[in-house]
Amino acid sequence: YFLIISHIDCNKNYFIKIFKVSILSFFASMPITLYYFYQVNFLSILYNLVFVPLVSFIIFPLSFITLIIPYFDSILVFFINVMEKLSIFLTNISYGKVIFMKPSLWWIFLYYFLLFLYLNKGNGKILLFILIIFLYLYPQIFSKEELYMLDVGQGDSIFIRFNRKSILIDTGGKESYYTSNSISKNILLPFMKSKGIRSLNYLILTHGDYDHMGEAINLVNNFKVEKVIFNCGSYNDLEQELIKVLNKKKIPYYSCISELNINNNKLYFLQTKKYDNENDNSNVIYTEINGHKFMFMGDASITTEKEILNKYNLFNIDVLKVGHHGSKTSSSKEFIDEINPKYSVISVGKNNRYGHPNKEVLSILENSKIYRTDQDGSIMFKIKNNKLKIETCSP
Repeated sequence: YFLIISHIDCNKNYFIKIFKVSILSFFASMPITLYYFYQVNFLSILYNLVFVPLVSFIIFPLSFITLIIPYFDSILVFFINVMEKLSIFLTNISYGKVIFMKPSLWWIFLYYFLLFLYLNKGNGKILLFILIIFLYLYPQIFSKEELYMLDVGQGDSIFIRFNRKSILIDTGGKESYYTSNSISKNILLPFMKSKGIRSLNYLILTHGDYDHMGEAINLVNNFKVEKVIFNCGSYNDLEQELIKVLNKKKIPYYSCISELNINNNKLYFLQTKKYDNENDNSNVIYTEINGHKFMFMGDASITTEKEILNKYNLFNIDVLKVGHHGSKTSSSKEFIDEINPKYSVISVGKNNRYGHPNKEVLSILENSKIYRTDQDGSIMFKIKNNKLKIETCSP
């Protein structure tokens, strides 16, 4: 703080001094902001030209006066409300916001070291700039092959990144229409921002059930999504509401596709028949990443599993996203014995009212290593040097 103040010429115009303080304070707090929020707003430098005088000359003095003379309480509340509404208004402006990945501790240490050099000796400004640019470009420069089964309670959401492309399969959804918790706001967006993801190349929705796509509209309204893919079958009410938003935002969408090419890699959609219910129509996706086989069952039932076994020759799956949260309507012994998964992942809410996962299903899956989001939290599968590394984040 004292180094920042020492850089301000006291003889200059007040607003010039405030502007300089705002710039230096912005860069001094930047690592902390990025560590917790994964983005900064460069326009906040200008916003401080309003907030600093408002707090310094009105709200702060009024607080002391109100402490002595309570009569001024209504005036103080008025200006606090003004500041709050102005803050909310400016927060909703997307211009100026830049997403960075979550910085590592070594990056933060180096940043503050270079900032100290600059403030104390005038050196290191170019290196500091390079360090910021490096953090911004890191996700685009270095390709990562990783998959996350996100803990979204009683629902599904799978994030995949490979060949510098980002894919989200399902968004999860609130268990009840009456709860105020937003999975997209509290889980999906912070997670993707922490990885330095600024846009989704594909949002794939396995089917139209609320626990799989209930957050899709919120996500599309608050994050850049390039393309959306639906399952086979007619659109239900929830899907039609999303399509209205997609049309308004001019986001292309597709349904009932058989495969998706992503930089010389493919996602195969194994279920292309049309049934009379959402679960059987659920997208079933197969892909290989660096020789490792992944299969995502959505809410596909035993009926769909039989069709897949008759149509495809699948065996020794490395990672299986178990169908329908471990319900007894999915994961037949015949199917599991055929595909022989090494790891089985069940996305399920803690103490859910459906009794998922079913004990019989757990017994059928016992030859594989089972991970559950209700017990293990979010689960990461990372491929490095052609080896599969698994990490969990306790809920």
